[in-house]
Amino acid sequence: MLHVDFRTLIQPLGIVRMLEVVLTCICFALAASEGVPIIENGLSHWAWCMFCWCFCCFTTLLILVLEFTSLSAKVPISWEDFTMAFAMLATLMMLTISIVFPTFFARASDSREIGASAVSWLCFGLYAGEVWLIHKIPGEISGFLSTVPGLLKILETFVSCIIFTCLSPGEYRWFPGTQWCVAVYSICFIFSLLIILLTIARLLHVFPFSFDKAVITFNILAVAMYATAVVIWPLYAFNNSRPEGCNHCSWDDLVVVTFMTVINFLVYIGDMAYSVKIVFFTHHGEGG
Repeated sequence: MLHVDFRTLIQPLGIVRMLEVVLTCICFALAASEGVPIIENGLSHWAWCMFCWCFCCFTTLLILVLEFTSLSAKVPISWEDFTMAFAMLATLMMLTISIVFPTFFARASDSREIGASAVSWLCFGLYAGEVWLIHKIPGEISGFLSTVPGLLKILETFVSCIIFTCLSPGEYRWFPGTQWCVAVYSICFIFSLLIILLTIARLLHVFPFSFDKAVITFNILAVAMYATAVVIWPLYAFNNSRPEGCNHCSWDDLVVVTFMTVINFLVYIGDMAYSVKIVFFTHHGEGG
């Protein structure tokens, strides 16, 4: 029998989520009312901003409905891990589009674009507050996504998404080196996302081997692969200097991909180091 719980709507976490739904919907509506921008190389960034607002709005609304109807307790996943992973991802999304949207699209003469940019920053603050509130809630969690390596996995997948939004087939398909880099981004993204999904779905016990050691093995391979991408991508991508009159052109996207490649390389290094410390030193120390 369906049981509704009004307390989920009046608690701090419920109030924050309701505000998130309203404000992300406002951002989407304000940006959509301006239509698709007609600027060079701006369509992918506009689509990314619209997707983030829409995705965060509907996912937050889904979480509210499931908790209000108490169906969240019947969902066969780690609910706390899921909400934490989403809140962390949404925080990163809001931070990114709060920078990207005004940089590319906001004009001083357009109040709707300025309004969408300002409200987006409020959304970022709300989702960051949600992460903090979820951390304060006692409950049964699977553990991994609440640890530093788990949060780094979310960051790795997010940075990969930024890289993908800045990639264009015309920028990498002509050189085997850049094609290898795109393969690195894709493979690492898929495996990081798979680890997150398996954790949320509580399917780690089905593996006949140590999940922690499998994650460490993947991290080592990811660091090695990203090390090659850090060197190869700028070597092939920047054959030509920045075009004259370039204003947010495709050359700037190449710079973003380069910068994000370095960022993800450093994140994977940190993930590998922290995972090794936990598995081979902390656990062994406790066992001894």
